[in-house]
Amino acid sequence: MPEILEVEAYRRLALLVVGRTISIVETPDEWFLKRGATPQVVADALTGRRITAVHRHGKVLLLESGGPTLGLRFGMTGRLLVDGKAAIENLEWGGRRLDLAWERFGIQFRGGGRLWIDDPRRLGGVELEPDLKVLGPDVWALGLVDLRTALVGGRGPLKARLLDQSRVAGLGNLLIDEILWRADLSPLRQAGTLADNEVRSLHQIIRRTLNQMDRRGGSHTGDLFEHRRLGGVCPRDGASLRRDTVGGRTSWWCIDHQR
Repeated sequence: MPEILEVEAYRRLALLVVGRTISIVETPDEWFLKRGATPQVVADALTGRRITAVHRHGKVLLLESGGPTLGLRFGMTGRLLVDGKAAIENLEWGGRRLDLAWERFGIQFRGGGRLWIDDPRRLGGVELEPDLKVLGPDVWALGLVDLRTALVGGRGPLKARLLDQSRVAGLGNLLIDEILWRADLSPLRQAGTLADNEVRSLHQIIRRTLNQMDRRGGSHTGDLFEHRRLGGVCPRDGASLRRDTVGGRTSWWCIDHQR
C-alpha cells in the first residue's frame, strides 16, 4: 500500500541517517536487488560512503552518498525502519510485527545505528542509479500544465491514466479513488474528455487531498476509505458504491455524483 504519502513519511524518517557513514551493507534477500545489482556490487558501491542527502520522487526513496544513488521501492507491503523506529507502525495490508524473515535489505552505520526495509510480500526492491526519466513529474509538485499534458489525448479510463507512473509519479489506488470521489469524476471516464475547468478543479483537489491526508497520517485516511467494500455506501449521498476493475486495480466509486 505505500503510496506517495507513505514514502514521504519514510523520507522524513530517513533524514536521521544523513551525515552517517555506511559500514556494512546487508543483502539477505538477493532477489530484492534489481536491475542487475548483486550483493558485491552494492557493497562495493556503498561501503565507506557518507549519506549526504535523502530525496523522494513519486514512490521511490533516494539516498545520496557521493557515489551511485541508492533507490528504494516498497511495493505494497514494504516499511522503512531506522534505528528500530518505523515511520508507520501499522501499514495497511502489511506486517503488524517485526520478523527477521521479512528483512530484505539493510545498512549499518559506523558508530552504530541501522536502516532497513521490512517487506513481508517481497514486492519492493533496491537498485543503484534508478532511472527516474521513465517517471512522470512528482504528483506533489505537479503543475496544472503537467496535469493537462498527462491527460491530453487519453482514450483510456481516467483512473488508469493517473495510475500510470510514467504520466504522474506517486499516486496509487487509494489516493486516486479518494481524489476522483472528491472531484465528482468517474474512474471510467475517458482521460482526454475532461474540460479545462474539470482539469483545473482536479488539479486543486489533488493538492488539497495530498496535504490533508498527509496531515491525517496516510493514504488510508480518506473519507471514502472505510466504505470501499461490498455493501458500502457513498459517505456524501448514501448511494451504493460501485466496484470496478480499472487499470488492473479494484476501484470503488459513486455512480450518483461521479460522472
